[in-house]
Amino acid sequence: MVQIILVLILAYLLGSIPSGLIIGKVFYKTDIREHGSGNLGGTNTFRTLGVKAGLVVTLADILKGTLAASLPVLFSIDINPLLAGVFAVVGHTYPIFAGFRGGKAVATSGGVVLFCAPIMFLTVLAAFFISLYITKYVSLSSMIAGITAILFAVISGFVHKWDIPLLIVVFLMASFVIYRHRANITRIMNKTEPKIKWL
Repeated sequence: MVQIILVLILAYLLGSIPSGLIIGKVFYKTDIREHGSGNLGGTNTFRTLGVKAGLVVTLADILKGTLAASLPVLFSIDINPLLAGVFAVVGHTYPIFAGFRGGKAVATSGGVVLFCAPIMFLTVLAAFFISLYITKYVSLSSMIAGITAILFAVISGFVHKWDIPLLIVVFLMASFVIYRHRANITRIMNKTEPKIKWL
């Protein structure tokens, strides 16, 4: 039991590593929390620091989720990797290292899915970029990616076999992503949401 608690704490701490804050302050002398949306995620990094920094932060945030989900396997702990992944997502959203003001959980959730269901991850990634290419809205594309993950889990259940823990976690993460984008939904409806210019 102690080992399980330690692994979950470690997963949370991994998720809490503020990639956007570190990259911004170390390489750009900029606190991205003071610019754009004030968010520590990849989207605000793209908007504030540019494509290169945005890609680095997004990849780092994905890897946080992947590494956290792998902890039960690495330490031979008998818990579902998804549980550790959820703790990383919470850490990314409410990071102890950045005043509990983090990102919107999109990339880190993706990293969890990458470890636990790689084919789902590739499908979701494709949906994200197709939507991004068509709409130019990162926020909308992130929500569509979450919905795609849910649909993938449901269809896989009917076609192959049900993975109930995966379905539950994917549903919770996608719902959380949508909840975290509620202000973006309002801006999209009002046509005031910023569009990307690099794709």
